[in-house]
Amino acid sequence: MLIVAYLILRSEGERLDENTWEQRLRFKKMESSDWLWSIGAIILIGVLSSVIMKLLGALFGRVDNQPVFMHFEPLTPDRYWILAIWLPYWLLNIMGEEILWRGVILPRQEIVFGKHTWVVHGIGWAIFHIAFGWQLLLTMLPILFIQSYVVQRRRNTWTGVFIHAVINGPSFIAISFGLL
Repeated sequence: MLIVAYLILRSEGERLDENTWEQRLRFKKMESSDWLWSIGAIILIGVLSSVIMKLLGALFGRVDNQPVFMHFEPLTPDRYWILAIWLPYWLLNIMGEEILWRGVILPRQEIVFGKHTWVVHGIGWAIFHIAFGWQLLLTMLPILFIQSYVVQRRRNTWTGVFIHAVINGPSFIAISFGLL
């Protein structure tokens, strides 16, 4: 994702400098209102995703919260080392998705779709995650749309990084220890 983002920016004639980082990719200092929006989004996403999981469980029994192409057994003490390997992957995944999706793609979509870009963007991000399976995709719907809305509204990609990291990190840890 980082390579694709780089290639798109180069094709636009962007130089990879501080101005591009702040203006084009919208990585701006987080203000107190950015933090409030982000924390509110995390709470709302957590509540809505939990409700969706409960509904899926009530309707279909067991809810599969793991991507269909991955299966995790809860970690045992002899496999805790996996968490050390996961940490850099988590950072690269979050930054890669946020730079590409919210930094590069979202601002370009705003030119065409205006104030409703977050809806189109959320649909695109959902399609990107469709391989995760329908149950996980339904559970992810709140983050796909709420995060897109907050980043567009605040015009600050760091809000997306924060939301994405706070949702994905604990979710992976919960799956790793068999809590989800």
